[in-house]
Amino acid sequence: MTDSPALPDGPWPRLLPGWVWLCGAGPGDPGLLTLHGLNALRQAEVVVYDALVEPAILDWAPGAERLYAGKRGGKPSPKQRDISLRLVELARAGKRVLRLKGGDPFVFGRGGEEAQTLVQHGVPIRIIPGISAGIGGLAYAGIPVTHRDVNQSVTFVTGHDQSGQAPSSLNWQAISDGSQVIVIYMGMKHIARIAAALLDAGRPADEPCAVVTTATTGDQRVLETTLARIERDIDTAGLEPPAVICIGRSVLMRQVLDWQAQAAGEAPRSLDPLGRGRPAESA
Repeated sequence: MTDSPALPDGPWPRLLPGWVWLCGAGPGDPGLLTLHGLNALRQAEVVVYDALVEPAILDWAPGAERLYAGKRGGKPSPKQRDISLRLVELARAGKRVLRLKGGDPFVFGRGGEEAQTLVQHGVPIRIIPGISAGIGGLAYAGIPVTHRDVNQSVTFVTGHDQSGQAPSSLNWQAISDGSQVIVIYMGMKHIARIAAALLDAGRPADEPCAVVTTATTGDQRVLETTLARIERDIDTAGLEPPAVICIGRSVLMRQVLDWQAQAAGEAPRSLDPLGRGRPAESA
């Protein structure tokens, strides 16, 4: 068990009996948890947590009951309605309840559904945002989701719908035409269909792509590839979920911004991966 970090002097919000706080735990690294999240862990009597919450974070609530409510694709998982109603039940029992979710609870995390159910049942809530894997996980791989020499927009999409299939409601042609950089959550299972749809929509076969698995943890792996090769290279590398996938030229920035490799003593592969020669100090 790791010692809980100290909170700066408050005042901090109080988690009252009968309340549910929905909190994002970040993409993995415990250091990415917010101070509001740490404050919630200090007060919670029950922590209902997801599969992707780093265990060390749970250790920061040593007096709380832990209830696992993880949902992982292809594995037995509790039904979403059962999770939501369990939160209602705990709150009505007068517990101080913390719903701890990986990343951000409102970014493909079903936090909106749970919050809606709680409000409909008269349970007071507080939302604590977290760092989403589509931003923080890529940053740990040295990939900025925006860069003014690359993109003025970024699109976040999910790789599967409620049925577990590739999302049929997404207009891949529109996404291809309007999205300079595309970040895909939970897309490993259907990457072949997604890549084919984007290629059919006119994205170049050699477009840079990156796959980041178990982002921000000690087990993080990063695969750099292209849109035409992504399925094959994932299979060859033996990568497994959880993963976030980035498609677009911002992936090239990893050649200069792979800060973890540089911390290990490696030199940048390029200082100008975009070939534009703009000095860092320019306005």
